[in-house]
Amino acid sequence: MRTLIVVVIFNALSAVGGSLAMFFTNGLGMPTSFLENSPFTSFFLPALILLVGVGGTQALAAGLLLGYRESSLLWTAFAGFAMIIWILTETVIIQGFSWLQAIYFTTGIAELALVLALSGIVSWLPRIELDAWRKRSTLHGRA
Repeated sequence: MRTLIVVVIFNALSAVGGSLAMFFTNGLGMPTSFLENSPFTSFFLPALILLVGVGGTQALAAGLLLGYRESSLLWTAFAGFAMIIWILTETVIIQGFSWLQAIYFTTGIAELALVLALSGIVSWLPRIELDAWRKRSTLHGRA
């Protein structure tokens, strides 16, 4: 569970930070020619989508995980899919791939894999039930 929380917080901070940087720098120095194969004429809407669609879902998932909420794994899966879709769409639009995109694609996949492991959907993966995590964290003064 801790690994999942770290990955989700990393993704949330990266997406929110990246989107805000895109807002204030008009694309972080990327040429607008990157947007030629897209419906966008500036980096404003992509930054907004990154902020809300990726950063918002990651932040929501992080909050739910930290609050030991029942819906945390569902929202974390949603956030992981949002990250993967963002990266795949971005690579198609800019017609390129960088090491940063590889990292974020991997973290999106990691989120989904950890959700599968923690939810017990895949029986051969290790599992810790949310109730057990809550109890253990409460005993150690983290709740």
